[in-house]
Amino acid sequence: MRSAHTASPAGAAKRRFAAVQRIVGLLLMGFSTTMLPPVAVDLFYGENTWPAYLIAAALTLLAGLIIWWPVRNYRGELKVREGFLIVVLFWVVLSAFGAIPLYLTHSAWHSLTDALFESISGLTATGATTVAAGLDLMPHATLYYRSQLHWFGGMGIVVLAVAVLPMLGVGGMQLYRAETPGPMKDTKLTPRITSSARALWTIYVLLTLSCALAYRLLGMSSFDAICHAMSTVSTGGFSTHDASIGYFHSLGIEIAAMLFMLAGASNFALHFLAWEQRSLRLYLRNAEFRAFLLLYLVLGVIVCGLLYAAGTYGSLGESVRKGLFQVIAYGTDAGFATADPSHWPHFLPLLLVLATFMGSCAGSTGGGVKVIRLVLFGKQASREIARLIHPSAELPIKLENKIVPDAVVYAIGGFFSVYIAITLLLSFAMVFTGLDPVTAFSAVAGAINNGGPGLNSVVANVASVSEIGKWILIVAMLMGRLEVFTLLVIFTPSFWRR
Repeated sequence: MRSAHTASPAGAAKRRFAAVQRIVGLLLMGFSTTMLPPVAVDLFYGENTWPAYLIAAALTLLAGLIIWWPVRNYRGELKVREGFLIVVLFWVVLSAFGAIPLYLTHSAWHSLTDALFESISGLTATGATTVAAGLDLMPHATLYYRSQLHWFGGMGIVVLAVAVLPMLGVGGMQLYRAETPGPMKDTKLTPRITSSARALWTIYVLLTLSCALAYRLLGMSSFDAICHAMSTVSTGGFSTHDASIGYFHSLGIEIAAMLFMLAGASNFALHFLAWEQRSLRLYLRNAEFRAFLLLYLVLGVIVCGLLYAAGTYGSLGESVRKGLFQVIAYGTDAGFATADPSHWPHFLPLLLVLATFMGSCAGSTGGGVKVIRLVLFGKQASREIARLIHPSAELPIKLENKIVPDAVVYAIGGFFSVYIAITLLLSFAMVFTGLDPVTAFSAVAGAINNGGPGLNSVVANVASVSEIGKWILIVAMLMGRLEVFTLLVIFTPSFWRR
């Protein structure tokens, strides 16, 4: 017979939070090791910033140990609700500790808010920065650390933990579902969830190495190639230079960047299946990937055509080069730049901002609402029109000859409604901080879609944004990285009921 204490709601809550506490402590201790590579980078270049990273690593390790130690012997099943809470807590706590070396190493971050903003922007693979200028003169360790934040955050460090830390001793599926982007969260590549997460990370590492090699062969230094590869495949956008990719003035580097940005914004499950079956045909058989390519083809034709027609650039070749790069950089939410589109003609600046909402696939490192949701939303709209004509007809929605459950379709409609409502609400809040409506909307779009650059004064950085405005964008970045509902669900009363 169970004791009254064990059966009580307080006892259940205590057990629930013990599981959360134990895992967050373990993950935080694991994260402390990511602050050691910058130490090696600093020692190699002899710039004397390594003490800050050792201090940050020690503080992070100590905090994780303090959190974990009281519940180190706890063993219990992890429920779905605990998985959501762990993911949200970990992103918030990890970002806070990730800001420590930034605050200690360089004067570019004049406040804890700026350092926290940079850390969250890095880990969410957003790429917005509070640094107005001076990247070219920063210590190499700092530049490397910023790109490394992108790289771990791009695929999701919680998914990494599920892949390499089976010692957690709890249901990894709950963490995986809470962290994985897109509507198809229950899709597994292999029978074991740990193997699935490990497979995703294997593809991620191989793509990053391939990207770094391509950049090196095309003329980047080894350091620039590594940093930009991590930022490219993660669709993050942090660069080692103020001029971003435009610093290199290389068509070859720009082409490589576009290809790997598209690879990062594609579904990594599709990459895995294509690799496993040694077939590129799988890409073209995939409905989301076909829509993904069509989207960029249409956007590219519109943008490049209007740039050439308006005479913005001197030739068709230059119009295509500048236009297509910005289309892919904004659309994939990578945030690199070779031009400032704020003053492009007609509606092109707004079109690029809208592209940040829809240019990435589910299961990718990109942000936004995901292409698969747009495809299903379009099919639902077509079905509703057909129902007006044939009210009694059975009209199931199919994707690749498989019927999509109505629950998924309706959930996508709800997601769009909430996503748009939050974007507008945050945009109004940014207007109250002093930004004009276009700049405010583009800043929020860049944050909630984890895209980075906006328009006008926030096209390159958010240094001019007020303190309150930066906190609004911090909330937007976290919401975007966790796809809104993962964050909102923990604020509902029913979440905390037994």
